Amino acid sequence: MPEISRFFGIIIRMYVELSAPHHRPHFHAYYQDAVAVYSVDPIELIGGSLNRRQQRLVEAGAELHFDPATLQDWPQQQAEFVELVGNWKDAPPLGRTGHA
Repeated sequence: MPEISRFFGIIIRMYVELSAPHHRPHFHAYYQDAVAVYSVDPIELIGGSLNRRQQRLVEAGAELHFDPATLQDWPQQQAEFVELVGNWKDAPPLGRTGHA
């Protein structure tokens, strides 16, 4: 899952689900052993939980950095990413080339 931000010990990740399309743009917030899922528009907790301080930091950061206008084409962005990842699966593994 791609990490898009890290602050005050909180990790923010956003990803696509390859087996089925996401229906609502969202991100995952991780702090120690806690995990929470937030929708992007509007920014609200939709799953899991964080303690109050981290929840406020995540919500404030999302208000500052997520622009709902950039997510208007969410289904298309999902489809393009799935196609790209599918192409990666067919690529040969990376390894040493034998050069010193």
